[in-house]
Amino acid sequence: MKHDVIAVIDFGGQYAHLIATKVRRAAKVLAEIRQPEDPVSAFAGCKGVIMSGSPSLASFGEDSDWNKAILDLDVPILGFCFGHQEIAKHYGGTVIHGRQEWGRADLHLTEEHPLFKGLGPVETVWMSHFDSVTAVGPGFRELGWSVLGANAEPHRFAAIADDTRRRYGFQYHPEVDDSVHGDEMIANFVLEICGCRPTWTMERYVEEQVEKIRAQVGDRSVFLLASGGVDSTVAARLFVEALGPERLELLHVDNGLMRKDESRLVVEMFRDMGLGEHLHFIDATDTFLASLAGKIEPEAKRRAIGDTFISVFESEARRLGITGHLLGQGTIYPDTIETGGTKRADTIKTHHNRVPIIEEMIKAGKVIEPLADLYKVEVRELGEKLGIPHDMIWRHPFPGPGLGVRLLCSDGSAGDADALGKITPAVQAAAAPYGLQAMPLPIRSVGVKADLRTYEHPVLLHAPAATDGGEYDWDALAEASGTIFKTVGGLNRSLLLLGEGLPKQCRTLAAQMTRDRLELLRECDDIMMSALRRHGLYDQVWQCPTVLVPLEVDGRGRELCIVRPILSERAMTATAARLPRRLLDEVRAQTIALTEISAVAYDLTSKPPGTIEWE
Repeated sequence: MKHDVIAVIDFGGQYAHLIATKVRRAAKVLAEIRQPEDPVSAFAGCKGVIMSGSPSLASFGEDSDWNKAILDLDVPILGFCFGHQEIAKHYGGTVIHGRQEWGRADLHLTEEHPLFKGLGPVETVWMSHFDSVTAVGPGFRELGWSVLGANAEPHRFAAIADDTRRRYGFQYHPEVDDSVHGDEMIANFVLEICGCRPTWTMERYVEEQVEKIRAQVGDRSVFLLASGGVDSTVAARLFVEALGPERLELLHVDNGLMRKDESRLVVEMFRDMGLGEHLHFIDATDTFLASLAGKIEPEAKRRAIGDTFISVFESEARRLGITGHLLGQGTIYPDTIETGGTKRADTIKTHHNRVPIIEEMIKAGKVIEPLADLYKVEVRELGEKLGIPHDMIWRHPFPGPGLGVRLLCSDGSAGDADALGKITPAVQAAAAPYGLQAMPLPIRSVGVKADLRTYEHPVLLHAPAATDGGEYDWDALAEASGTIFKTVGGLNRSLLLLGEGLPKQCRTLAAQMTRDRLELLRECDDIMMSALRRHGLYDQVWQCPTVLVPLEVDGRGRELCIVRPILSERAMTATAARLPRRLLDEVRAQTIALTEISAVAYDLTSKPPGTIEWE
């Protein structure tokens, strides 16, 4: 059966491929990526078009040289965020730079419409934009307006429509999981407006991938870097499905950046899968620590880790006499997009499987990545189809660079002390209406705003009203964080200090990537993971990075520990999990019992503006 096809125009950022994924999952319809400069002929046979978001600013005419003839196609067209703004501009509307919004907002629908079939009248949607539509042209009308926060002004034209020309726009991102019924909105466009037939299934995807693996590998073998995470484990099982176990070799590298007992458990897991005969193991801790010596900046650390993985891999291949192989990786789509892997995408962070040496190997046809078009939730679904045990599939994700991007390093310099001093009054003023104390911190972490990488400061909050042991007011904390991000520049992360009040001052400490600090972080991480399991919350939390920061808050030269339990499905967006006070008090007490830790903070930040990992 021939598939109906929806074309997704990739204006850049992190969203085009996610839109395509949601089309096939929510509507069971095939979606294909197209570029904005493609000729009209490239859209032949498509039943509809979706225009993605972008880091570009429509108000300033950035990326405005795309092929506007696409809008003359006689098919329905729907734009998200930047795409929405471009549609509004093209048909006589107005777009301004301002009225930025970040995070969850309430969409108030003004009328019934096929796009919102079965939904309304108020829907939770996800905003991430600097520009806004303030007026629409002839033929268009407002389907909905939005508001972010109880005290915010309404944001007009969050959803617009011209049913005669079949042109539509959403200011928000329905493709992200935080838009609660975004899947239904996408499916309504594809099925109700475009009239597509649902024909795509995961079973068919497996069949297609098996055929592709066999065609690419030919008579060679695959040597897979097997971290033991969900992605590499599913990739291993898919390679076995396509090639049989005799043509797959696996290498697990202990890079010294693993969680407590991680490598031992990974080796046992692959043996239980029947792959022990083909599994090789090496402890390369010394090699990795040597490559990280003196490195402080996140990108420098990530590249060093990625380069060292390949160096160790090639050395082991030579030692084992494995030749004529392809390098197998469990790369998934966020790895590619966050590394700036599409024409218009910004580099948020370089993943270890996308360092330059890997890119060169890909160009040379030496790498095979059967999961590269999937997100974590699809990888898990695929793993279940392949019969991998539940516990292996639903382990918390763990980054390839491991604790290397959760152990922050510093030269101890004061950095932006003067700049932080200037914004401190504004930070305090923004937090005060919520009954919170606040101060910006002299450290930085990686974030993402409007699809662009940021490297900015966190703000530390304290809730004096919660010192009596009552539950935290998570709604107020989330709203306060959003207000601070909107009103004060240079900040991309919000932390809640657990327990005691704010320190009078903080000082960065000189700290490098060392065995002792890694062991300390392993213990902190184990405390948090054990608490989640003990309270029956491990499966509810999608991922929980524990971060060690060389920041003195007690005047005694001890470090700050940060926990970041988050909820997500595809890692493109995330929200902070809301854990019970009892659990947090236990974690804090056990963590500060470690003599090198002075305090514990809880990362409240959604994505955007903060990435899931700190570096």
